[in-house]
Amino acid sequence: MTETQKQEIGDKIVVVLKTIYDPEIPVDIFELGLIYDVFVNEQDDVKILMTLTSPNCPVAETLPVEVEEKVKTLEEVRNVEVEITFDPPWTQDMMSDEAKLQLGFL
Repeated sequence: MTETQKQEIGDKIVVVLKTIYDPEIPVDIFELGLIYDVFVNEQDDVKILMTLTSPNCPVAETLPVEVEEKVKTLEEVRNVEVEITFDPPWTQDMMSDEAKLQLGFL
């Protein structure tokens, strides 16, 4: 698999991630800055490193499962692993300008 093919899969994954919303904040998890990294290997396995707005987030159990299930629907993806990290902890500075504008921070 070429780097271009990996990038194309990565772009499709981002499109999927932008359909998943934090239930407390009306912004998708990608624009919120909850996705730290997306890795695609040669075998079409995907690893997503993400965080939550807080360790006590009410969707801590369900949001990672939703991310995994939705990304798995892409035919180019074989397996998906979602890893939650709090290092670094999420802050409002991680939101995109689009998210900040939508929430009235700009």
